[in-house]
Amino acid sequence: MPEYESVFSAAAELSIADRLRLIDDLAASVPDDQPPTLSDEWLAEIERRSTDLDAGIVTPEPWVDVRQRLFRKHGIGDAD
Repeated sequence: MPEYESVFSAAAELSIADRLRLIDDLAASVPDDQPPTLSDEWLAEIERRSTDLDAGIVTPEPWVDVRQRLFRKHGIGDAD
């Protein structure tokens, strides 16, 4: 898979901030109808968190707020 190796090699040379932005952009580009295959452990964790959410044990936080906080924490200015 030379194309993948070439892209990965080029991406690995980016700054950490640009690699994080690339990861975010790539993840956002995956169609909703093409979810990744999840392990049994991840499925159990999703079920646990969903149960906690339904029971009112946790309060959800909008992704945009979480993302902005993480970008600020790691000194990445382009959080929008």
